[in-house]
Amino acid sequence: MTMIAGIGFASPWLLLGLLVLPILWLLLRAIPPAPKRQLFPAVTLLLGLKDDESLSDRTPWWLLLLRMLAVAAAIVGLSGPVLNPAQEQSGDGPLLIVMDSGWGGAPHWEQNRSHIEAELSEAGRAGRSVALLRLTEPEPLQFRAAGYWGRQLPGMTPAPWVASPEQVRAAMDLIAEVEGGFDTLWLSDGLAMAARQDLVTALGERGNIEVYESGAPVIGLLPATYADGAITLSAQRSNTGLTQEITVQALGPDPNGTERALASTTITFDAAASAAETQIALPMELRARISRFEILNTRSAGAVSLTDDRLRRREVALISAQSEDEGLALLSALHYLRQALEPTAELLEGSLTDLLPANPDVVVLADVARLAPAQEEALIDWVESGGLLLRFAGPRLAASDTARDTEEPLMPVRLRIGGRSIGGAMSWGEPKALAPFAEGSPFYGLDIPQDVAVSSQVMAQPDPELASRVVAELSDGTPLVTRKPLGQGQVILFHVTANAEWSSLPLSGLFVDMLERLAVSSASKPPSADDLEGTTWQAVEVLDGFGRLTDADTLSGVAGPDLIDAPSGPTLQPGLYTSGSGAYARNVLRDGDGIESSIWPASVPVLTYEGAAERPLGGLLLSLSLVLLAVDIAAALWVSGLWSPAKVATIALGMGLAGSGVIALPPAAQAQTATPLNLPSETELTSELTLGHVLTGDARVDQIAAEGLRGLSNVMTLRTSVEPAAPYGVDLETDELAFFPFLYWPVTEGQPLPSSEAYSKLNAYLRTGGMILFDTRDADLTQTGASSGAARRLQQLALPLDIPPLEPIPADHVLTRAFYLLQDFPGRHPRGQIWVEAAPPDAEQVDGLPFRNLNDGVTPVVIGGNDWAAAWAVDERNSPLYPVGRGFSGERQRELARRFGVNLLMHVLTGNYKSDQVHVPALLDRLGQ
Repeated sequence: MTMIAGIGFASPWLLLGLLVLPILWLLLRAIPPAPKRQLFPAVTLLLGLKDDESLSDRTPWWLLLLRMLAVAAAIVGLSGPVLNPAQEQSGDGPLLIVMDSGWGGAPHWEQNRSHIEAELSEAGRAGRSVALLRLTEPEPLQFRAAGYWGRQLPGMTPAPWVASPEQVRAAMDLIAEVEGGFDTLWLSDGLAMAARQDLVTALGERGNIEVYESGAPVIGLLPATYADGAITLSAQRSNTGLTQEITVQALGPDPNGTERALASTTITFDAAASAAETQIALPMELRARISRFEILNTRSAGAVSLTDDRLRRREVALISAQSEDEGLALLSALHYLRQALEPTAELLEGSLTDLLPANPDVVVLADVARLAPAQEEALIDWVESGGLLLRFAGPRLAASDTARDTEEPLMPVRLRIGGRSIGGAMSWGEPKALAPFAEGSPFYGLDIPQDVAVSSQVMAQPDPELASRVVAELSDGTPLVTRKPLGQGQVILFHVTANAEWSSLPLSGLFVDMLERLAVSSASKPPSADDLEGTTWQAVEVLDGFGRLTDADTLSGVAGPDLIDAPSGPTLQPGLYTSGSGAYARNVLRDGDGIESSIWPASVPVLTYEGAAERPLGGLLLSLSLVLLAVDIAAALWVSGLWSPAKVATIALGMGLAGSGVIALPPAAQAQTATPLNLPSETELTSELTLGHVLTGDARVDQIAAEGLRGLSNVMTLRTSVEPAAPYGVDLETDELAFFPFLYWPVTEGQPLPSSEAYSKLNAYLRTGGMILFDTRDADLTQTGASSGAARRLQQLALPLDIPPLEPIPADHVLTRAFYLLQDFPGRHPRGQIWVEAAPPDAEQVDGLPFRNLNDGVTPVVIGGNDWAAAWAVDERNSPLYPVGRGFSGERQRELARRFGVNLLMHVLTGNYKSDQVHVPALLDRLGQ
């Protein structure tokens, strides 16, 4: 592209046409030679006559100028002028493209990729070989043709970490292996990086360096903390100088399991501040659902803060066989448990029957020997579902026959009769200290105070499984804590009391640490590397560079200290890690981290993507040329005396319409599509019943669906107490489905398959009571035995859906009597097969009833091909839009289609209430039985 006066020209040679303008001016100004004058006597008869219309013997100069300007505008417009054109970089020889490729570049990753694609295209035209180096994952440099890297580029994504000093040094070693010089194009994330200066020096020795940065501040979230009943959210940014406000959302599953925003708040940065924080107070039930915090409209791993047990206070049910008035507080079986757990857990106290339905995280039984059979069975089910049962010994348990002869489900080991007393007059010796915790124990790495001693305990039977179930023992090898899995949960027994009667363990800080290791409580402060010494943590989900959670099945376990102190990288990625029943969120930013902007040497030019965008001027100039020509025509008519306002207006209008089609819109404007105005808000959708139809991408089919639901809504308003709002076109990818109790889904042969996220929403919608009517609109074909393309597409669409077994609609289905008594369900086509959820196998006919006794469920799907929307469709005056059948029989068919629609919606809204026996007399009377 050639630059002239700051404007680029794609075809500059066309500008040579401007040289013709002076010649054209002379030609237009030229006139025929003057006529020879000859006297003619008869001319005297014409003297005195006046000519109302006069013609100029020369073209006026201003009209010539107008024509010159029109031609000049056309010439310049055709030459492809561009305002603010992208500057092409000159250079030859190999080119190395260096990418920071960390989470800081994720928000403008597409911008980076577009810039690289442009550089690769230019390098390809210049015949330059190119190598690409990602600092977060350095690999040997390979200088190849630019087209090779163009094919690799779409699969590259940012890493959820910043390049470590080790990775930068590895990149420098790879550069040292390359012979010869090369230029470097560095795409920076804008974040400070250790050893950057050394890398810049190494690259500067090989050739020129040019750096591109976004210029926008990089923002990240620190781990959320919980204290004094409020959650503290802290954020960091790389650039200061402007006041900035960000919105942070708390995300987590709702009661139906669908992830949504549970709460939101704002964090405001002062102009000179690089850090800011805010607090948000949430109820315990809502706080327990939060899985992560996320900066709104920022795609970055650093903009996500995962949560773990530190944020969520676990519910612990404390149950004791001793009443509170039986002794002093310090002798209570639950006193020390309250003191240890109250700062970090929600404590529930009462009877097991009252507390178990609340589904606590942990149940603690302090010296409870026996449970009622019903309670024991309920407790077993709760543990098998993932609960943690923590038991403490005591006099009652030692004196009972619990787990003496056989192992019981709620005891980890069999117990010996009686207990063991140490250090008394009838004791077996001196009080025993605790042995160091074994490597496989959850307590491994905890320091044991010297003053912790045990004077009494319940003894375990020496069974073959005993050794594998001991997680803590005394110095003489006898068990102190035993554990066994039960279903998805576990049962743990402390062989001493929960108070200081049998040991000094409850008086020490070790008692609190042991409870935290067992995940009985949630730690209010992050663990240190020493706290996790000897533990191994497995990644469950990890973040990618854009802040999306993905499964971590292939990652190996991480040592506890490394999880706290080691830098993030390919083997230790930010995400959620678990060990036993505990969870730890390793975030991109850790407590105490900051964000600093990158600093470059003065010799390295740093460019930004900011600046005016390219704006083609060709369309504007061509439009101007057409407008000038229209004005020229009007002026020529006026000069020649043939002026006609109507004729001039017609010509000007035609030229204006032609010009409007030539104007070049900016790319963003060209990409926009018309969107419907006055769409209802979410609040309006929840305040009124709204029928939805799934958008198929076929404008004609979508229009018929909207017209059909409009007609059905009118029928519901006229004939029932239900008054639906205007129908809504539902985009499965972006719209919330919970607002619509009913979705009409016309199936087309070329309809695209929804994404996996859309299928997740659809399955949740079907599980929570929504109904979808699939209409293939092909009943006229299927009656002949043919299979339509829409039917085959429906099979593909429905394959990922959680659809129950289906059956042809039976004669006693509630759809036959939900409002009208029907046996046929026609649409525009009369007799297509209809499929609904199959009735339960135990739904039997009851004597004296005309239908089976069904439950209150609603069939989640109805499948047919009768083209009901076309039969329901009406215009704004409520007149039918499409023909149905012929004559009176056709109108009767349309009426039955409307009645089927009413029955369908009443079934959605009321369930199978017409199966109740209270309706039997009226139904029998209507049926004539």
